[in-house]
Amino acid sequence: MRLMTHLAAPLIALLATTAAADPAQWVQEWPDTDFTRSTIDFDEVISGGPPKDGIPAIWEPAHIPAAQETRLDDREPVLTYEHEGEPARAYPIRYLMWHEIVNDVVGGLPIAVTYCPLCNSAMVFDARVDGERHTFGVSGKLRHSDMIMYDVETQSWWQQAVGEGVVGQHAGALLTQLPGWMEAWAEFRDRNPDGLVMDEPEWRRAYGSNPYVGYDTAARPFLYQGENPPHGINPLARVVRVENRAWTFERLREMGEIREAGVVLNWTAGQASALDNRTISAGRDVGTVRVRDEQGRDLPHDIPFAFAFHAFFPEGIWMLGE
Repeated sequence: MRLMTHLAAPLIALLATTAAADPAQWVQEWPDTDFTRSTIDFDEVISGGPPKDGIPAIWEPAHIPAAQETRLDDREPVLTYEHEGEPARAYPIRYLMWHEIVNDVVGGLPIAVTYCPLCNSAMVFDARVDGERHTFGVSGKLRHSDMIMYDVETQSWWQQAVGEGVVGQHAGALLTQLPGWMEAWAEFRDRNPDGLVMDEPEWRRAYGSNPYVGYDTAARPFLYQGENPPHGINPLARVVRVENRAWTFERLREMGEIREAGVVLNWTAGQASALDNRTISAGRDVGTVRVRDEQGRDLPHDIPFAFAFHAFFPEGIWMLGE
């Protein structure tokens, strides 16, 4: 779903149509998807407005040395991935905002770099399924306000927030999440002077702008009809998710470091919110989180909004420190 700043929320609500339980209406658009295999209730799936590939994924990203990058502001968020033996790579949110998926290969490993603005879910996945490389696109469908991806090879649908196949040949399969994290461009550049950063795609998009102005301080998530999180937590509050546990940003900012359940979380200031100001670099400071185990190794995690954690992990554990 792409919420342009010139569209009002009521119009967006009209564009999103609830799907009937019978998926027959999608067969023409998805003739190669096996709708007899599903792990979800089709009533939970809605159209976000754009059709299949209306939000174009990136298939062959170009990269440039970090030292040559001049477009990014120091505070702009990037999604970082480090592969042993390879230069670290940064995928700017200014590009993921408009493309949502980047299909890449690092050190011979195919990866899918993903970002769903409506959930603030940013994750890197091993793009192999049963040992074979798969490439991913944006379906134009949402579930619990989260992007449904599809793979080109089998036209199966995948839930981005959990990396799970939900419809089609790969229903029930799970992608392996890799350690990756959101940080400010200056943090990446200073730590990785020999690193690489994804170059600007050759699409006509307003890169550097945020089409979801004020979203992360809105009263309600767009296109979400589910329950609010428990414990009085704001639905659009950021949380740190590690497997089925969630820590609130509010608690982590207050403490600076939390060591619980074998996880070490650290928070530092300096990263702009991509979903606040019209210009991403001018967003308010939400800070950077690093998530490691007790041996200092980076752990796979996500920084979703609280409503998304509750929607996809209804029995999840809230680490409130009480």
